[in-house]
Amino acid sequence: MDAKPTSGSGPGSAPVPAPLSAPAPSIVSGLPLAAEPGLGTLTLPGFLREVTAEYGEREALVHRTPEDVTRWSYSELWDRAVEVACALRACGLGKGERVGVLMTNRPEWIASVFGASLAGGVAVALSTFSTPAELEHLLRASCVSMLLFERNVPKKDFAAVLTGLEPEIGKAAPGALRSLSFPFLRRLAAVGEAGPDGAIEGWAAFLARGHDVPRELVEATAAAVLPSDPAALFFSSGSTSKPKGVLNAHRGVAIQLWRFGRMYGFGPEDGVRSWTANGFFWSGNVGMVLGATFSSGGTVVLQQSFNAAEALELMEAERVNCPIAWPHQWAQLEAAPNWGEVDLSGLRFVDQGTALARHPTVSSTWSEPGHAFGTTETFTIATCFPAGTPENVHGGSMGEALPGVTLKIVDPLSGGVVPRGERGEICVKGPTLMMGYLGQPLDETLDDEGFFRTGDGGHLDGAGRLFWEGRLTDIIKTGGANVSPREVDEAIAGHPGVKVTQTVGVPHETLGEVVVACVVPHADGSLGAAEIRAFLRERLASYKVPRHVVFLREDEVALTGSAKIKTSELRDLVAARLRA
Repeated sequence: MDAKPTSGSGPGSAPVPAPLSAPAPSIVSGLPLAAEPGLGTLTLPGFLREVTAEYGEREALVHRTPEDVTRWSYSELWDRAVEVACALRACGLGKGERVGVLMTNRPEWIASVFGASLAGGVAVALSTFSTPAELEHLLRASCVSMLLFERNVPKKDFAAVLTGLEPEIGKAAPGALRSLSFPFLRRLAAVGEAGPDGAIEGWAAFLARGHDVPRELVEATAAAVLPSDPAALFFSSGSTSKPKGVLNAHRGVAIQLWRFGRMYGFGPEDGVRSWTANGFFWSGNVGMVLGATFSSGGTVVLQQSFNAAEALELMEAERVNCPIAWPHQWAQLEAAPNWGEVDLSGLRFVDQGTALARHPTVSSTWSEPGHAFGTTETFTIATCFPAGTPENVHGGSMGEALPGVTLKIVDPLSGGVVPRGERGEICVKGPTLMMGYLGQPLDETLDDEGFFRTGDGGHLDGAGRLFWEGRLTDIIKTGGANVSPREVDEAIAGHPGVKVTQTVGVPHETLGEVVVACVVPHADGSLGAAEIRAFLRERLASYKVPRHVVFLREDEVALTGSAKIKTSELRDLVAARLRA
């Protein structure tokens, strides 16, 4: 724009600069969803049907135990899922009913989740890290009518845990449970050793119930599933003390399963053999591992629970070429006693920034799609750059809005959109956004424009890239898992020797953050860190138990004007004390 002189200015007057245009607002949209390549049918049954038709006899999964090795082709995975669906239909499962799946990473988990969807049900992913109290909350909140679970996981017998929560489980016949504690729960089936466990049925007996159900009926129920139907329920720890149930539609889950293969750049010619030991009850692991692998015709190598030395042996034996792990697991793998002995030359898709890329037998220079931002509420990624994106393109950002996704950055207090480049709260809407939280009206979750306010801080740059700058809430992210400080504090407060408690997250090199409990004991008592941790291990999942317990005087716990503890100041104090 040409500069204009001020009124009355004569020859030789300095020109007046043109008024600067207002900065662009912090709102950006990705391409239309219809423009995204590589998407197939947008239901879970449709996804499994398509990859089975494409890759039928290819190996879909491997599961090694000390006793044997299980290998399923895609056709066998389809058959096993149909088998579960037939059994669920025989047991009376109706459309939209919820099926709890409480298992470690094993073939039956995958067959059960897809089987529930084939039968028209909703799969509910339950954490095997749950303590009895946590599991009780999950079962009540989810209202599952059927529970498919693994009898024995490390340090737990879930048959005993469930019977302890509801004694009628040990007394009723299979299918005849009438529970006042869990009024919707009718039937339980367990993978593992069978026994006279009342309402708990052995896995073989459960599957046998479906032998008279025509496969055509399951095919019909699968075909009747719509992309808008509820598909899966995952739990995420939020700002409240209890995990929140996040209900996802088929469309959202299926989009991400197809999408992850594209973001990783995988194709059938790559022969992907992925490994993970992270639980599939976290939505991110379902998308990254099952989505990226199955959509490209690869093989998932399952490890039920993480053990570094066993993981390295498994990678060597199965010629894994794509390991998927959390930051703290990379460090443990490098510290394993057999690190220098294993042959990991099969690794090809291993990020150059991880410990495995430094192994002497590995020559990978691959870069995974790590520049991404997402939440359980968006069933993982809302922004991302594909694998191998050069630094001059991603610029250290969390990626750009994915197809169908709209982002905006708002002032956390007013909710107004801030100018481009200014920090605020990240808000998102799009086709993978949740159907809602359990027990919470959708209009209390989304703003007036349908955006989900994530509670995370960040900004958009001029190119529309998202930069994440930390959480606006106090949620602690440790080793990839979210921990609610309030939940931990409520558990600590139950100890009679505790007067005041405040849990914070302190930065950690490999875990991101570690959980630290700040405790003010009663003056007339004596407490030790080991005592507090032992107390919490009986009440919280292991990843929620504080790594450190710091004892403080009451005058060291700074308060705000509203008598709330200043967590930022407390976090700085604790971090300095731990460094010392």
